[in-house]
Amino acid sequence: MPKKQLFTTFPVTSHTDYVTTDSTFVVIKGQKEDGSAYIQKALERGASTIVVEVGTELSPELEALIIKHGAHVEHVGNARKALAYLSAEAAGHPAKKLKLFGIGGTKGKTTTVSMLAHLLKTFGKKVAFISTALVSLNTGKDELIDFDCTGTLTTPQPDYVHQFLKLCVEKGIEYVVLEVAAQAHTFFRLEDIEFEGVIFTNLDREHGELYPCMEQYFSEKQKLFTHVKPGGSVLINADDQYGQRLLKENSFGAKSFGVTTTADYDATLLCDNLTEQEALVESSKATFVCTYQGFPGLYNLLNIVGAVGLLAERGFPIDELAETLIAFPPVPGRLETQKLVNGALAVIDYAHTASSFEQVLSLMRPRTDHLIVVFGAGGSKDVDKRSVMGEVASRLADVVIVTDDNPRFEDPAVISDQIVSGVKAKQAHKVMVIHDRQKAIEKAYALSHAGSVIMLLGKGPDDVQIVNGERLFFSEKQVLENIQK
Repeated sequence: MPKKQLFTTFPVTSHTDYVTTDSTFVVIKGQKEDGSAYIQKALERGASTIVVEVGTELSPELEALIIKHGAHVEHVGNARKALAYLSAEAAGHPAKKLKLFGIGGTKGKTTTVSMLAHLLKTFGKKVAFISTALVSLNTGKDELIDFDCTGTLTTPQPDYVHQFLKLCVEKGIEYVVLEVAAQAHTFFRLEDIEFEGVIFTNLDREHGELYPCMEQYFSEKQKLFTHVKPGGSVLINADDQYGQRLLKENSFGAKSFGVTTTADYDATLLCDNLTEQEALVESSKATFVCTYQGFPGLYNLLNIVGAVGLLAERGFPIDELAETLIAFPPVPGRLETQKLVNGALAVIDYAHTASSFEQVLSLMRPRTDHLIVVFGAGGSKDVDKRSVMGEVASRLADVVIVTDDNPRFEDPAVISDQIVSGVKAKQAHKVMVIHDRQKAIEKAYALSHAGSVIMLLGKGPDDVQIVNGERLFFSEKQVLENIQK
C-alpha cells in the first residue's frame, strides 16, 4: 500500500508552493492573508499567468515585475470561482468522466465515505475517495494513499480536487466519494462538480468562527443539493431535526434513512458491543440482517444505513451486502481502540463537538466504571462550543484532563479556561488542566487500571499539533506505545 504525496505542483493554483513553470497563479484575498503579497514569489517559481479580481490594484513595481517575467494578468469577477473553473479546465474536466458521490453534514461524514468506498469495492468497482481521515485511490490491484493531504481540509482546494480526479480517470477509477464541508460551498471549491448521489448525515453546531448563526450554517450545507445531477439520488437522515426540515420541503425527491424515526431505509440495532454489532435493515427494496465490527452505537448504524440506502437508490442489490459489511475495516481515528498493558483500554476518536462528546461518552459510559477523558479545543475555531464540551465531559466522565489541541495562534490557557468555565461546581473535582498533550496522556495512563477506558478526543487520525502557525509532529498512537515500554 504505497503512501505518498500525490502532487507537488499544479497547473493552476492559489498557493505558491505548488507553482511551477507556466502555472497560473490565482490571487485570492483570504481571511488572514492577501494573495497579492505572493505574486513575486509565484513569478520567481515560473508562473506565466496571474489571475486577479476586478478592482485589484497592483503596484507599479509588481506590474513591472510581471512584464519582466513575461507573464500576463487576467481579471475575473470572483477569484475563488476562477480557481475552481480554471483548475477543472486545466485537468480536462475529469469530474464529467466519473461517477461522484458527495457526503455532507456535520458528523459521520468520514465514516460514511469509508463505508461507501468499501461497499463499492465489494461490488468490484474501482473506487477513490477524499475524507478528513484518508485520501485513497484504489484501482483494484493496488491502493495509493496521500497522507500529505490528510487532516488539512475536509474538502481540499479545487486545484487539488481536479488533479486528483484527473489521476482517477487516468487510473481507470469509476467511482469517487467526496467528503463535503460547508466551507467547500462558501469558498466555491465544488464548481464544475456534480454528484450521482449525495447523503446528508445531520447538522450540529460547528465552525461558529465562520457561521455564527445556525441558519447560516444550514443554508451553506443545503448547497450540497445544488450539485446533484438530474436524476441523481438524495438520502437524508430522518432522525436529525434539520434532516426532517429538508424532507418536509423535499423539492429534490429525497429518500430518508433512520434508526429512531420511520424512514424509507429503516434500521434496528439488534446486538451492540465494542467488538461486534448486528442490525436489521428494512426497505421496500430489501430486508436483511447484517453483522459488522468495531462500529458500535446508533450513530454508527445511521452512517451504515445511509450508505446502504444510497447504493440501493443507484441500483445496487443491497440484499447482497449482508456478508460484506463484516469485512468493513476500521476508520482511522474513529473509535480506534488499543488495549494497554495495564488492562485499560485507550480509544482515539475525532469527536470535537459537544454533541459528539455526548454520543461517544454515552456509548462508553456503561462499559466501564472508570472513564477518563483527555481533550482540548482547536484555536481560531468556534469559541462557543468550548464550555459546552467541558460540561458534557465532566458530567459523563470520572476524570477529565483538559489539554491542548491545535491552539494555532490562540493562548492555550485562554482556551482551557473557556472549556473549564462550563464545568458545574459539583463536577469540578474531576477536572485538571495539563497543556502538554503528551504529559496529559501519560497522566491518564498513570491514573488508569484494569477496566479503565481512556478516551483521547479531538485529534483522531491527525499527527500534528499546530502552534503559532507551525505544524509539529504529534502522534497519540506513538505516545501510547512509548508509555507502555
